[in-house]
Amino acid sequence: MANTRIVTVGAPDDLGLRKVLIDGRSVGRVWSEEQYQRLLTREGVEDGPHVRFVGEDRDYWPDQAWIRRTTGVCVVFGLLVTACLLFRIGIEDSGDALTYGGRIAGFTILVVALVEVLAAVAAVDFWELRLWSYSGVVVLIGVLITLLCSVSFFLLQIGERFTGYTVIAMGLLVWSSVALVELAKCRAWRGLSIPRKIAIGAIASALLAVANLAYSQVYVPYVTTPLIQSGAEFGESNQMKAGASLYVTAHLYVKNAGEVPVYILGSIYWIHGGPASGPPAVKTTDYELIYDGEFVTPVGHVLNPGEEVAQDVVVEIKNPEKRRYEAIRAQTEVYVIRKDRMTMATDFKLANLEKWTGGVDCEEGDPPGAKSRYSTKISNSSEMLNVTRGQQRITVWRVDSGDWPRVDAYVSPPGERLSFDPTLPLQNQEASERYGLSPVRGATAQTPYRELLEEARATEKDASPPPPSPTPK
Repeated sequence: MANTRIVTVGAPDDLGLRKVLIDGRSVGRVWSEEQYQRLLTREGVEDGPHVRFVGEDRDYWPDQAWIRRTTGVCVVFGLLVTACLLFRIGIEDSGDALTYGGRIAGFTILVVALVEVLAAVAAVDFWELRLWSYSGVVVLIGVLITLLCSVSFFLLQIGERFTGYTVIAMGLLVWSSVALVELAKCRAWRGLSIPRKIAIGAIASALLAVANLAYSQVYVPYVTTPLIQSGAEFGESNQMKAGASLYVTAHLYVKNAGEVPVYILGSIYWIHGGPASGPPAVKTTDYELIYDGEFVTPVGHVLNPGEEVAQDVVVEIKNPEKRRYEAIRAQTEVYVIRKDRMTMATDFKLANLEKWTGGVDCEEGDPPGAKSRYSTKISNSSEMLNVTRGQQRITVWRVDSGDWPRVDAYVSPPGERLSFDPTLPLQNQEASERYGLSPVRGATAQTPYRELLEEARATEKDASPPPPSPTPK
C-alpha cells in the first residue's frame, strides 16, 4: 500500500469536464468514464477504491457530448463567417481605399479578422480539449467582436437599402447574443487576471492613439471642402466690315485651388447680351442667349489640386448693328463631386434624347427639356461603405431651358427608377452632402457692347476673323 499512487478526480466544471490529479500532479481532464479509464491506463495506474472523487461520485459524468460538440461547431462557424467577411473588407480597403485613414482601417480590420480565426481555434479547445486556460477568454473576445460588428453594421444601415449583407448581419447579431449567453453560463472569463493599473494604462493609451488617428486622418480630410474657382474673361473682338458678323473671343477656365481632388461631371458656359446691370436689379429673363456650350471634356474629367482646365471660344454675333445690347456677359458653371469619397467608372454613356420619339426610350425621371444624359455606377470610398450602402448611380443631364440651359445631376441606387425634380433643391441633399456633389457657379465677366463694336471696327479690314466655335448640338 505504501507504493499506491494517490489519484484524485475533481468536481465537474461548467461543461462537465473533470480534472484528474495523480500524486498531486495534473495529468489531464476527462469528459466521461471511458476517457477516465484510458487516462489511468496511459499513466499506468489501476482504478480502485483508493481513488478519491471530489464534489461528485464516480458515477456522475454530466457531459452530453453531442450537445457540447454541436455548440462548439456553431460557435466556430459564426466566428469563421465573421472572419471571412472581415478579411474580404480588410483586403479591399488596405489596398484600394481612397484615403489614408481608410487604408489604416483596412489593415485594422485584417488584424481583427485574424483575432476571429484565433478565437475559432480557441473555441475548438474550449469545447473539446481544454488544454489552454485562456481559450474561453479568447472565444469571448471573438464573440464580442462579432456583436460589435453586427451592431455597427445596423447603425450604418440606417436609412440605407436592404441588402444581402443585412441578412448576414441579422444572423450574426442573433448568433452572437446566444453565444454570449452560453459563454456567460460557462463563465468563460475565468483565468483572466490582468493587473488593474496595467489594464487602465493600456486602455487609455489605445483610446488616445485612436482619437488622434481619427482626428488627423479621418475627421480633418472629411471636413475639408473643395475650393473650385471658375470664370470667364473676354478677349479681342473682330469684324471684317460694317454689317458683317462680330467675332468675340472668350477665355473660360476652372481651377482646383483646394486640397481635395474632384470629378467634373458637367460644365456649361453662357454668353448673354442684355442690360449693363446684373441680377437682382435686372431679371434673368432680360438677357438673350447668344451662345452656350461645354468647356471641360470629357465628362468625368479628374481635376486634382492645383490643376486648371481652360478653353478659348470664339463667339459669332450676327447682325451686330441691330443688337440693342448694353453689355455682353459670360459666365460658367461646373458640377463637381469629391474624388476622395467615391470612385466613378469611366464608361459614361451618352443617350441623345433629341432622337427619342414618343417617350419610348425616355426615362420617367428625366427633367423636361433634357437633350442628353450621362449615367454610370459609382463605388464608395471604402469596401465597408460599399457593403453598407451598396453601389450608387450618378446621372447627369444637359437640359435645354430657353435662354438659360443648364446641367442637372442626381445620385440614386442603380435599380431605382429615376425621380429627379429640378424644382426641389433638397430632394437629393443627403446624397449630395455624402459625396460632395455640388454646382460651382463661376465669376461673371461683362464688357460694354459698344466698346466691342468700336474695337472691332478698328481692326484691319484685311484681317481674317477666327473661326467661331461650333454650336453645341
